Amino acid sequence: MTDFSKGAAWQGGRIMPIHEAKIGVTDWGLTHSDITYDVVPIREGAFFRLPDYLERFHQSMESLRLDVGMNSAEIRSALHAMVAASGLHDSYCSMVASRGVPTIPGSRDPRDCANHFYAWCVPFIYVFKPDVVERGAKLQIGATRRIPDDSVDPRAKNYHWGDFTPSLIDAKETGFDNTLLLDHQGRVTEGPGFNIFAVFGDHIVTPEWGCLEGITRRTVLEIAAVEGLIPEIRDLPVAKFMQADEVFTSTSGGGIAPVVQVDDRVFSNGAPGQITQRLATAYLAWTGREDLIERVSYGD
Repeated sequence: MTDFSKGAAWQGGRIMPIHEAKIGVTDWGLTHSDITYDVVPIREGAFFRLPDYLERFHQSMESLRLDVGMNSAEIRSALHAMVAASGLHDSYCSMVASRGVPTIPGSRDPRDCANHFYAWCVPFIYVFKPDVVERGAKLQIGATRRIPDDSVDPRAKNYHWGDFTPSLIDAKETGFDNTLLLDHQGRVTEGPGFNIFAVFGDHIVTPEWGCLEGITRRTVLEIAAVEGLIPEIRDLPVAKFMQADEVFTSTSGGGIAPVVQVDDRVFSNGAPGQITQRLATAYLAWTGREDLIERVSYGD
């Protein structure tokens, strides 16, 4: 019996244990980070907002002029089959489109590459571990600046972490849980794998520029409106950000996580804020809404 306990992959129409999945050393996805991807969470045996993730994935491919020869229905089918084969009921599921290997040896023309799709799923990955969420995360503002939007479009999910990684290492080595980057105008953008929110009274503010338009971010904005709060997408200069009543993050890798400290600034008396907890509880409920989930047929 095939062991999928560490995860599964879909590649070339075949489902395999994740350790068997490979791309070539000359694939431009590897050599040039010429690749896009998306991650959809599976909780309690169901995809959450899969059509939204698929739509964004296709928008990213169009933005990067990638064509993997599969439509949304075919990709959806591949993801369902892979997760069902894995047996994982709580999973982090990634869909990937890579530029691929040039079909003409030695070509440096991206149009000569054979674009391809692959996917993989593993036991659920938390951007912020449950114990960090319980106490509240501590973030350090990075010394590096976010790659400008007109250099790498953050709305097309990508593997360009050259800006995130040095600051993430610095944060970890100085006792912080994660990092948060500013742009060159001193505005808050995002962190590695998460969007950021600031609470000012009943206003819930998230940055407009320099960040991925996250599906979890969208869900939070929708929940805030339903909860009678005022969601806003706008510039968030760091000086204004530091005056917030509460701060929290949103990510497909775990939902909402409270932030209790950024650099030396302590928020909500060093504990998860009331509005943050209210939104986190609502988010958890939304992940079980029948109109927002697609159940996986495991065949067991």
